[in-house]
Amino acid sequence: MFIYQEKGGYCYNSDTLFLYDFISKFYPRGDVLDVGCGCGVLGLLIKENFKVNLTGIDIQKNNIFLSSINAKNNSLEAEFVCDDFLGYKFEKKFDFIVSNPPFYKAENKQSKNLSKKISRFNDSLPLYEFIKKCNTLLKPRGELLLCYDGAEADRVFTLLENCKIKINEIRWLHPKPNKNATIVMIRAKKSSKSMLKCLPPLITHINGEFSDEVKEIYKKIGLKSLKCELEPFGLGGKALRR
Repeated sequence: MFIYQEKGGYCYNSDTLFLYDFISKFYPRGDVLDVGCGCGVLGLLIKENFKVNLTGIDIQKNNIFLSSINAKNNSLEAEFVCDDFLGYKFEKKFDFIVSNPPFYKAENKQSKNLSKKISRFNDSLPLYEFIKKCNTLLKPRGELLLCYDGAEADRVFTLLENCKIKINEIRWLHPKPNKNATIVMIRAKKSSKSMLKCLPPLITHINGEFSDEVKEIYKKIGLKSLKCELEPFGLGGKALRR
């Protein structure tokens, strides 16, 4: 897959690729919603490899423009909506909701770049409101798969429980074998009674190099990307400039 990203805007990072690898183990199917889809990379990877009906939503027009371009260039069919996830009224419910939501604390020093600010900081998509809205959009046996700041994991677990979305699997991401986890990846399901499985951790670096598992994830995904500039193009539209 080849992906365009906005030069100077927020670009996906390895967390999104690790989240895709985590999601792929549960064979997504049916109607899938990618919340805060950015340039579309997470949802489009799912669409490329599984039989799903993909919808992506993002509040930023540039992101939706790029998502649409990336879908078309990779011959993938998807629907993209430019709107506020919390306020948008969807016409259907979903089998899977996936997201790498913004989780940096709003009180921390924020970027002056609006695109990066919206994509990174949790005041753009507060966690409780995000989970509540997901709960209303999931089908009776629907699944929510996301990654979040490991230091905030207890709050994520509590909010999911309050919304009666049962956590089935979690996987911690550690930057090194002797370092604390920085990210938690979560699979939660409505109407589930399954016991929690804590999967083996993902260690990203060993002795200063990518771990064998990380190398295998990158090789399997085979993603290439190019940063480009977006320019106004008639009637409020956008055009790519490489």
